[in-house]
Amino acid sequence: MDERKVDFGSLEWRAPLPCARYKASQQDGRQLRLVELAKGFAEPDWCTKGHVGYVLEGEMDVDFDGKIVRFSAGDGLMIPKGQENRHNARVITDVVKMILVEDAE
Repeated sequence: MDERKVDFGSLEWRAPLPCARYKASQQDGRQLRLVELAKGFAEPDWCTKGHVGYVLEGEMDVDFDGKIVRFSAGDGLMIPKGQENRHNARVITDVVKMILVEDAE
């Protein structure tokens, strides 16, 4: 398989939290994730990781320490990492699907 191509169809789903699952490919310290969040998704704490991505389907509100920003299908997101950009997502529609590019964990 070519390292430059990510075949999401061949990757296993991982479900780290209720109502959340993803498929990921890592290379050179970065990862590309296909993420699905279902209504009822709740992060256990504020996220301080950085994310760059694109919403494929659905809507979610992201709380940036009191400032709510709605992300809908077709929107890109660029969230810098760090405590000053801490965030917490809430799914509005039945499901949100997005592609995220992040530092590998």
